[in-house]
Amino acid sequence: MKRNVISIVLGGGRGTRLFPLTYSRSKPAVPIAGKYRLVDIPISNCLNSGLNKILVLTQFNSASLNSHIKNSYHFDIFSKGFVDILAAEQNVENESWYQGTADAVRQSMKHLEKYDYDYILILSGDQLYQMDFREMLDFHIENGGDLTIATIPVVAKDATGFGILKSDDEGNITSFYEKPEYDILDGLKSEVSEENKHKGKEYLASMGIYIFTKTILKKMFDEGAGDDFGKDIIPNSIGKYKTLSYQFEGYWTDIGTIESFYEANLDLCQDLPQFNLFSSSPIYTRARMLPPSKINGSYVSKAVFGDGCIIMADKIENSVIGNRTRIDKGSTIVNSYVMGADFYQNTTEIVLNDRSGRPNMGIGKYCYIEKAILDKNCYIGDNVKIIGGKHLPDGDYGTHSVQDGIVVVKKGAVLPSGTHIG
Repeated sequence: MKRNVISIVLGGGRGTRLFPLTYSRSKPAVPIAGKYRLVDIPISNCLNSGLNKILVLTQFNSASLNSHIKNSYHFDIFSKGFVDILAAEQNVENESWYQGTADAVRQSMKHLEKYDYDYILILSGDQLYQMDFREMLDFHIENGGDLTIATIPVVAKDATGFGILKSDDEGNITSFYEKPEYDILDGLKSEVSEENKHKGKEYLASMGIYIFTKTILKKMFDEGAGDDFGKDIIPNSIGKYKTLSYQFEGYWTDIGTIESFYEANLDLCQDLPQFNLFSSSPIYTRARMLPPSKINGSYVSKAVFGDGCIIMADKIENSVIGNRTRIDKGSTIVNSYVMGADFYQNTTEIVLNDRSGRPNMGIGKYCYIEKAILDKNCYIGDNVKIIGGKHLPDGDYGTHSVQDGIVVVKKGAVLPSGTHIG
């Protein structure tokens, strides 16, 4: 079956719900699982599905994302594959920036004219899942779809936070509601598997993954269908174009909030995590050529480590430890994500810091850190205590913020020795 596809990964907007992780980077550039970036997930899913023509659309806080893409994805000169950046731009015809997800694709269509493709796969850059897009493409082609939306069954409690659609027995979408009110959910149940029905997952949520037939998408744009896929394109296509629901049965989560980001990372530490990093489908990322991690005298349980770490902690439990993390003796890390560092401090700087009493990069001696996210390049002194929990009010506190009881220490923050948070 012919699968002549170009994939477009949306670089995301301001990402305010992930602040402060998005203060200096876009959502897809946020580090995940200790050694990857969120954008590595959709790109890896494409490559593992045999789709190697990929464009990443960027606009807000794009420098970090651009650098990661440039340094990570290279194909040999005999391959027709690519992962390229398409940055938002002003021009003679259009002086505005992207006004929504659909507008981002619309403004980029002129750059796609040089490529040979029949279908466009639209992906979000801030989701965690493993999916073979070939199966979705086959479903789209075999059923003569104009637009196919990947959907996942959810329970009523979660349905109000998603775009919920209703489909018939043949997978045709008959109605769509963006974040519907709870009292209208009864009329939005769709046909799902017996297992999902038993779990109460009878509502189909849009995953923000779309396949368009090229000619149809161009026609929609010519008709001025709107600036956003969820709010405009999808509702307007129902009944007018053959709009299909492709049900996905695997693990999928939208990394939209600090809480969902935190939970998705800590789940990786479980014996059988929902997202399997050890599957036969690898997650690709930048090759950093770091040394192996070194752990000395530490009790470690349910922890994930990146590369190049130097660990002398007393205990690390149910935590993700990112690349180049340094944790000194006597410290305890529990239920936390430490993102690590972008570089190593040289020995001269370390000696000078010790003399002046300034913390070194990493986590000092006899610290206790629980329910926290430490962004990259943090300087945590000795005897620092960070204890997150529902007792802490949400807010921004300079060196750190609190959301849903999770303490997020900002990138490059300095917490002097003896600092107590919580």
